[in-house]
Amino acid sequence: MTAFRMFLVAVFVVIAGYTLVVVASHGLNLLPVFFGDMTRMQWPGQFNLDFMCMLLLSGLWVSWRHQFSVTGLVLGLVAVFGGALFLSAYLFVESFRTKGDMRKLLLGVTRAS
Repeated sequence: MTAFRMFLVAVFVVIAGYTLVVVASHGLNLLPVFFGDMTRMQWPGQFNLDFMCMLLLSGLWVSWRHQFSVTGLVLGLVAVFGGALFLSAYLFVESFRTKGDMRKLLLGVTRAS
């Protein structure tokens, strides 16, 4: 669990730092670039489509883990737009809330009980 938590911290720090540099250089104009690449039907667009599906799966999993409660739906939406930055922080916090129990971490406390 310690190695997993260290990985999550590394992911968060790297993505946060990279994001700050990109935002400082290019602003927050992500969506036109993201969807523009997809409309061109080239490899960057294919990658973005695949990534968007992973974001949707992440949001669905977070919502499911919280049994589609209001909190779960909100967290799922944040997962879709927050990507790995959110998911790394979420899993880090939840790893402590579940006391490192991977079954509870993946399934949620209610389903794992």
